Amino acid sequence: MPTEPQVRATSTGHQTGGATGADQRRGLLRTGDKVQLTDPRGRLHTITLAPGATFHTHRGYFAHDDLIGRPEGSVVRNTAGIEYLALRPLLSDYVLSMPRGAAVVYPKDAGQIVAMADIFPGARVVEAGVGSGALSMSLLRAVGDHGSLHSIERREDFADIARGNVETFFGGPHPAWELSVGDLADVLPTIAEPGTVDRVVLDMLAPWENLGATAVALAPGGVLVCYVATTTQLSRLAEDVRADGRYAEPVAWESMVRGWHLEGLAVRPQHRMIGHTGFLLTTRRLADGTAPPERKRRPAKGAYPEESQWLPEDLGERPVSEKKIRRVRRDVGHGTPTDQTAPTDQSGPGVQGDSTD
Repeated sequence: MPTEPQVRATSTGHQTGGATGADQRRGLLRTGDKVQLTDPRGRLHTITLAPGATFHTHRGYFAHDDLIGRPEGSVVRNTAGIEYLALRPLLSDYVLSMPRGAAVVYPKDAGQIVAMADIFPGARVVEAGVGSGALSMSLLRAVGDHGSLHSIERREDFADIARGNVETFFGGPHPAWELSVGDLADVLPTIAEPGTVDRVVLDMLAPWENLGATAVALAPGGVLVCYVATTTQLSRLAEDVRADGRYAEPVAWESMVRGWHLEGLAVRPQHRMIGHTGFLLTTRRLADGTAPPERKRRPAKGAYPEESQWLPEDLGERPVSEKKIRRVRRDVGHGTPTDQTAPTDQSGPGVQGDSTD
């Protein structure tokens, strides 16, 4: 059994059990910290603190040294008198502003995956389809240092971007994380004995192609979670889960988030909201030799049309340009030797993006 982690005191007087990344979230602002600046109009800018560096906009600048050594929640004023509130970005802020190659899993979906898949501390989790690493960070937070997350990504360039983002957020390699490049069907049998994985999370174009390999790796009662973007994917996945015979009846849903404007008595929904990003489907692994209970309800007439060819375009696949991938790999410090050019300016404003996975 793992020994009790040594408790140590931080500069702020708090105690930490040594959890990876915990010290990154506490204490005075330090060199190398990412800081999120909020201006009077609510616009967000993300910078990385460096001695002697400055943050510039078209309306003045201030020195990073004005923030280094100050507590979170401080306000700094630039040369034009504009004030900025400085805070370390939350995980939800970080994933929306970090460099990305593939689109990211939105925080609302990552939270649903962690909760509905019951990702618990110490869990053995396999994730396939890493993208830019957004979901990996939420899963690592949930399994903790004594759990295990093995992420599998087909594209080496996406894997490099994900590794850079995850290690930047946690302040270095996470002890519970392993990242492999390859196809899930090829990698999974080499990293997990049959029936030893607690949870599997699939974020890929055709997750039904890996139901067999996943069923072998999952322990009885284990949870499979799939994240898909379109109704055609969702339909195909649900039917293949039922046809496999090793899974319980699948459940699917989506979540939407609507913010509210708060100003005195002018309390109303915001004009913009985070609507559809993706569908989540969950199912449980049955015990070997168990047949799922027979479904009693009858499908509607026409619910099962004749089999047709499924093309990537039908499933909503969108290509990412090689030029963008090269640029993002450079941004996270994992570019290939031929990609290395002049370093990017880390003190400029970040972009609070919005995308779906």
